[in-house]
Amino acid sequence: MKERIVLAYSGGLDTSVAIGWIADATGAEVIACAVDVGQGGEDLEVIRKRALDCGAVEAYVADARDEFASEYCMPALKANALYMDAYPVVSAISRPVITKHLVTAAKKFGASTVAHGCTGKGNDQVRFEVSITSLAPELKCIAPVRDLALTRDRAIEYAEAKNLPIATTKHNPFSIDQNVWGRAIETGFLEDIWNEPTKDVYSYTDDPAFPPVADEVVISFKEGVPVAIDGEAVTPLQAIQIMNRRAGAQGIGRIDIVEDRLVGIKSREVYEAPGAMALIAAHQELERVTLEREQGRFKRQVQDRWTELVYDGQWFSPLKKSLDAFIDHTQAYVNGDIRMTLHGGRATVTGRRSDSGLYDFNLATYDEGDTFDQSQARGFIEIYGLAAKQAAARDVAFGNGEDFTLPEDRTRGGAA
Repeated sequence: MKERIVLAYSGGLDTSVAIGWIADATGAEVIACAVDVGQGGEDLEVIRKRALDCGAVEAYVADARDEFASEYCMPALKANALYMDAYPVVSAISRPVITKHLVTAAKKFGASTVAHGCTGKGNDQVRFEVSITSLAPELKCIAPVRDLALTRDRAIEYAEAKNLPIATTKHNPFSIDQNVWGRAIETGFLEDIWNEPTKDVYSYTDDPAFPPVADEVVISFKEGVPVAIDGEAVTPLQAIQIMNRRAGAQGIGRIDIVEDRLVGIKSREVYEAPGAMALIAAHQELERVTLEREQGRFKRQVQDRWTELVYDGQWFSPLKKSLDAFIDHTQAYVNGDIRMTLHGGRATVTGRRSDSGLYDFNLATYDEGDTFDQSQARGFIEIYGLAAKQAAARDVAFGNGEDFTLPEDRTRGGAA
């Protein structure tokens, strides 16, 4: 029996050519694996047929949109995952779910190797291969672009020579990766970091400079997950899709950053993530109402580390799983409603309410009904500042106290 290789298959030129390219280079049979994570485009059945027409011996297709939204996007939302405080890990969280299906296909069809279409200078090669070996250490990994010299020019020549059923003349100047959580755009003229993105870069968002009338939305959360929008129950996938449409219409979620890649390169990246950015803004605000102060402070450290691990391809690592447990524990009381105004590129919180929040009106108010005992403040301040007071007294005793002479007096003193 021939060796079998599972290929992560998109249905486009490069991965369609890779089916035959891999078979010619290795002598193995190729199984195409296509996973729908909300990237849009062609129907899975059309993609499956194309894979078989391009030489795949089997084609595994999976509609993973609900799985992706519930098991990957929602953990990212609970973690307020923003790499470098900007990027909502759009591509990074899709790789583990795709990998899971690649490994499932490998086991189903008896494959020994998994292939992906990544280059040798990006993050995704790491994400795919580390995830694959984390789930199935016995599997090998290859990348036709990186390992088998499959360039785009060669792909076009190969497709024309083999008369493959794919378009080979259309060339998009950008490299684009998209799913329901967002859209990533790079290469082309964007590689000059002085160049401003042009209008044709964007697809998920309309121009925020010319917005429609402001849109008010109420997002309801239960244990950190959106469960209703404007009072209508939603699944995680529906919540993301609805907010993609409504926030996208207002131009919310456009991101343009120079990003630190895992491989050590600084790369200019443009993202669109209207639903993700609006939902994260709402979730963060509800956490401010519901998380205890020290818990919230520590969570911000944990979620930054969580985000770095996910960006670096460590979704299935022991540390990431341990951080998941902490983050999930913090979400027990993240219940309630956030009202937002969506307009002109901004998602602005205008109201919050929670039956499990820690905001107490009677403690916070300065008006009638104030229950805060201000007489206790003096003693609190004395104890709170005691360590700093002792350290300052020592500095004075050793001649290292602060100089409180005015600048002009110091000048005159020096001149004398």
